[in-house]
Amino acid sequence: MSDIHPDQRVAVLADSQNLYHSAQSVYSRNIDYSGLLEAAVADRSLVRAIAYVIRADSPEEESFFEALRDIGFETKIKEIKTFADGSKKADWDLGMSLDAVSLASHVDTVVLCTGDGDFARLCSHLRHEGVRVEAMGFGNSAADELIEAADDFVDLAEDEETFLL
Repeated sequence: MSDIHPDQRVAVLADSQNLYHSAQSVYSRNIDYSGLLEAAVADRSLVRAIAYVIRADSPEEESFFEALRDIGFETKIKEIKTFADGSKKADWDLGMSLDAVSLASHVDTVVLCTGDGDFARLCSHLRHEGVRVEAMGFGNSAADELIEAADDFVDLAEDEETFLL
């Protein structure tokens, strides 16, 4: 795949739930989305940045969503579903994948900010289509299949000052 160069058009897709849980479980800290976006774009041309978030009716979530928009992310919000047995579910895997496939013809690089191995097949598909795929996640909790499927993997744990608040 191609190397990074300033003329590349980039889409950044951030799996906020995955990033949040990884940062909280290992570091008890939050993600610095400003640092994340800057590192993901890496002086290239940003076409679109999307943060996929879950509405869980937490008091501070609206200010978080607004902060993401102020940084430069478009937010896609999904309501959490509660089932009859009390279990809850909300994930954006399919939505992120569809957006990545839709954006593939408009960008040179897709940066997936996640450690979720479910995106390994997406990486393979995008690469087959000629799109460079970069993944950013915490190496200690990222799936090996995702790391192997991407053209490049940035371990957020290697630069806590940039990626964690």
